[in-house]
Amino acid sequence: MTLKRLLAIGFIFGCTAAGWFVLGHTLSWRTSTLSQRLDQEVTGNWGAPLEQAHPCIYYLAPSGADSRRLIQPVRSRIVVDLKHDPKKKGLLWYRTFRVDFQAEYLVRNPTPIPQTVYVQFEFPATGIRYDRFSLALAGQITERAPGNGGLTESIQLGPGAEVPLRVAYQSAGLDRWQYVLRNSPRVRDFVLRMNTDFAEINMPAGAESPTSRTATATGWELIWEYSDVIGARAVGMDMPAVVNPGPVAARITYFAPVSLLFFFVVLLMLGTVRGVDLHPMNFFFLAAGFFAFQLLFAYLVDLVPISAAFVVAAVVSLTLVTGYLGMVAGMPFARLAAAAQLAYLVLFSYSFFFRGLTGITITVGAIVTLALLMFFTAKVDWTDAFAPRDPEPRPPSDGEAPPILGIPPNAHGMPVVK
Repeated sequence: MTLKRLLAIGFIFGCTAAGWFVLGHTLSWRTSTLSQRLDQEVTGNWGAPLEQAHPCIYYLAPSGADSRRLIQPVRSRIVVDLKHDPKKKGLLWYRTFRVDFQAEYLVRNPTPIPQTVYVQFEFPATGIRYDRFSLALAGQITERAPGNGGLTESIQLGPGAEVPLRVAYQSAGLDRWQYVLRNSPRVRDFVLRMNTDFAEINMPAGAESPTSRTATATGWELIWEYSDVIGARAVGMDMPAVVNPGPVAARITYFAPVSLLFFFVVLLMLGTVRGVDLHPMNFFFLAAGFFAFQLLFAYLVDLVPISAAFVVAAVVSLTLVTGYLGMVAGMPFARLAAAAQLAYLVLFSYSFFFRGLTGITITVGAIVTLALLMFFTAKVDWTDAFAPRDPEPRPPSDGEAPPILGIPPNAHGMPVVK
């Protein structure tokens, strides 16, 4: 391997990396453009993140600047069923879900005199649909239409009298569901039971962890139980993360030059050890075989599931590269190269399906590659490997006299003797 050939291979690598940069930029632009348009469409169809507030209960006192006197429910029993139902639009998956909410509160007049107690229930979001909604105070189902994102009912209660408040609805949302204890500095006898049909659970930032959890056949049963708590935070659940084809394909494309660099280095070292001298044109076709993986994957994810697109693109690229090397350098050398491609292209790219693994994957891959190359090339004479090679003597053509003692013939085919 001469310096001239190494420079040619480096030029091929640089051109391929530039092609990957253009492809990655195109994918990022497509994803960003679609996201701006589809976010509003998905929100209009499925709603926004849902944030259900604790009911605001109060009575009016004639004294003081603020006539409202807040009352906390004596008892709260809430059941929430969450069903993950993600929707795909273009190159993006949206974490949509359905919720079935049922709650029963016990409202008490804490004063020694009769009071008109008001119950204000706020909906978790405006502009979305609520199915099978019902609000019953003391067994009386309200017929009022909601206004300003909520509904207010009132009832006359005697001293220390208690009545139940029941609320239920079904709806759909996006990304997360939360129950916030707004205007509730102290919470007593509170139990919220959440059932999920998914196993991956993650609490939103600032939310409480459940006090108990039980695995079910489809997901989890989570319970938040407070007997008497001051400063209780929100209760909530983020929907499971979904691998978005667009951003994943873009990240894989941007990091593809790292895979090709490792692969080229391994091929050069294997060629030196096994005496296989690949021409820069061979490296050009191998780079094209690598590029085929990202190109095919980038446009398949629009049509088929991301896992199927990844498998098809990987098989096509492995077939191209392994088959070509088998014809150029023989199948034993091609099998070694296939193992390197599987590690540096397929497994490295697959790590992008998992958040936070890219850096450690590159680090481990680089260290393992270095260790293997150091082990297998420890006894290589690098001076001899990179020494310029004399061109092989040209065989004589028909009618041409062979050289005598290595002396080349003249133009008439006779040896020139000085």
